[in-house]
Amino acid sequence: MRAMLKGIAASDGVACGRVYRFVEPDLTVKKRTITNLDYELNRFHQALEAAVSEVETIETRATKSLGADGAQVFSAHRAMLQDPEVIAATETKIKVEHLNAEVAFATVMNDFAQSFLATDNTLIKERTSDVHDVVKRVTAHLLGVTLPNLALLKEPVVVVTHDLNPSDTVSAASKYILGFVTDLGGRTSHSSILARSLNIPAVVGTQTGTQTLMDGDSVIVNGSTGSVVSDPDQAELDTAKQAMLDRITNMKRLATLRNHTTTSRDGVGVTLAANMGTASDIPNVLQNGAEAVGLMRTEFLYMDSEQLPTEDEQFATYRQVLEKLAPRPVVIRTLDIGGDKPLPYLHQKQEANPFLGARAIRQSLAHQAIFRSQLRALLRASAYGNLRIMFPMIATLDEFRQAKAIYDDERSKLTTARVPLGKIKVGMMVEVPAAALLADRFAHEVDFMSIGTNDLIGYTMAADRTNQDVSYLYQPYHPAILRLVQRIITAGHTAGIPVAMCGEMAGDPIAVPLLLGMGLDEFSMGAGSILKTRQLISQLNAKDLQGLVESAVNSADTSQDVITMVQAAVPDLTQA
Repeated sequence: MRAMLKGIAASDGVACGRVYRFVEPDLTVKKRTITNLDYELNRFHQALEAAVSEVETIETRATKSLGADGAQVFSAHRAMLQDPEVIAATETKIKVEHLNAEVAFATVMNDFAQSFLATDNTLIKERTSDVHDVVKRVTAHLLGVTLPNLALLKEPVVVVTHDLNPSDTVSAASKYILGFVTDLGGRTSHSSILARSLNIPAVVGTQTGTQTLMDGDSVIVNGSTGSVVSDPDQAELDTAKQAMLDRITNMKRLATLRNHTTTSRDGVGVTLAANMGTASDIPNVLQNGAEAVGLMRTEFLYMDSEQLPTEDEQFATYRQVLEKLAPRPVVIRTLDIGGDKPLPYLHQKQEANPFLGARAIRQSLAHQAIFRSQLRALLRASAYGNLRIMFPMIATLDEFRQAKAIYDDERSKLTTARVPLGKIKVGMMVEVPAAALLADRFAHEVDFMSIGTNDLIGYTMAADRTNQDVSYLYQPYHPAILRLVQRIITAGHTAGIPVAMCGEMAGDPIAVPLLLGMGLDEFSMGAGSILKTRQLISQLNAKDLQGLVESAVNSADTSQDVITMVQAAVPDLTQA
């Protein structure tokens, strides 16, 4: 049935294809008394075999993207599915108690979960979540319903989902994803950032996408206008397919800029860097011609594990990233957990407002053993590439000094132990307004500053970027934001240190002319935006844009005023 949805234009481009609903199915089961025991035992074994095969596929893909350590959780799932004790206990319940397979297996596995919880070993207790995942997978096969998993995609689809979590997409078969449609989210939500990084058209915040669009529906997703059309007519399909071909042609043209440096028309050079989450992003970073990595988010190492990653596990990942990207500078951000990225196994207490609570550097300073382990891993890896360490969510000079003192202490210990170390620069994210206002003080204590606009905008405008009711306040072009950004850049340059930006604003075509005019040194963005931004900067005159910046910062009253000014100053912006 034809439907038209309107959402937020999150990632440019047009995609058309069949819907794949990434939505949890109803796995409700009822207890039944079985009479045909052989039939029920056969059902159980077929479901087990299908579940094992599925987990093996996911494990293989996760190993490629995350490495053996990152895929360990799936190895544990496979071991549970093949455990002779589990199988025998389930068979007994079917044969003796005449239970249906769904209830028999769930009962056995829940008994295992209770035994885990009864131990004093924290690591064993945390395996209960694995038990529930395994039960869910086998139950789905017994019920004959599909348990959606982006790692199991085998054909091109448009993914329709309520929202995407970082853990949902780490091992996703992204080559089969034509586009994204979500119920929730905004331009800086994880779904949007992922889509832009992979150059996949996306519309987020449709509210009713998962209710309106069904598996197999034909849809057109326009990530430039924020519209989604289901059951399109032939003329609409022809137009969409032509737009897709045009986009491919344009991407091939942009690919010729892959190995170019980034220079404005009047010869001002800047660095275009990529934001990344895991080592699996490296091919995308290189393919899109990144000159550096301006932000590697280390929290995925922690979020994709059932327990704290060891120092050696972290070292192996950091070393791999630094070696493969050398000699490019790689900025690795220390653990940024909290807010919308909790770690269940840390047993963080509930907070009324976690975005303003114990997160990022605050967590690291409160849990120094975890922080020191990460710093040692980073320091050891520094011998294999060009490392820069960045502390997130610094609000006060005392916080930075405490973090730096811990870093200096660990560096001194490793030096004494004659562990090879590279040259490392230590900097901070400026994402708290207090730090932005004191940027001139911080600039004398750090090697570099990187502006984290995603949170800086949210904190300055007092608007949760994940809350659609206040999404209208998330305004990257607001004069107040521009004043803070200019203040930070000026403070850095006065102190003789480089200033980068690693928020989504860095790849925004409206913002780029303003940032170039302000003298931003490094623009770090989703890898998929790099070549388009390189082309845009090559057409701009940095010196001429200084007048635009002056007007936007000092004369504009609203975001729309700024947009109008930029479009007037760069009339061919949409074609750039």
